[in-house]
Amino acid sequence: MPLMPERVKYRKMHRGSRAGLATRGNTVAFGEYGLMAMQRCWLDTKQIEAARVAIARNMKRHGKMWIRIFPQKSFTKKPLETRMGKGKGPLESWVAVIRPANVLFEVDGVTEVVARESLRLAATKLPIKTRFISRHHAAAA
Repeated sequence: MPLMPERVKYRKMHRGSRAGLATRGNTVAFGEYGLMAMQRCWLDTKQIEAARVAIARNMKRHGKMWIRIFPQKSFTKKPLETRMGKGKGPLESWVAVIRPANVLFEVDGVTEVVARESLRLAATKLPIKTRFISRHHAAAA
């Protein structure tokens, strides 16, 4: 089942702004190591799930993982070969708005080598450049 809000009051949303840096969710808060976004994008539920599976598989049920982002923005899409007008299209999917400096995933309870490899595998599933960070060397990274 994809990540999406259980209930929302208004399902069709405006596109919003992706400008600026992440002011919240930009430090390693739960685990020891994290994956930080270096670019801005909309991350789809399928992309988040693919990255989560990649981390979980590589960690082999050791340690703990936190997903620091949630797709709470809906986006719509009109059907192909449809004329302009006639209102907003039907709901296509849910996305998380990612700004540079957002921490996407965190892991703990594994060695740095395993954490680095797990988050590298997750980064290959994502459409943006990311950076491996740790709680102790967050200032240096």
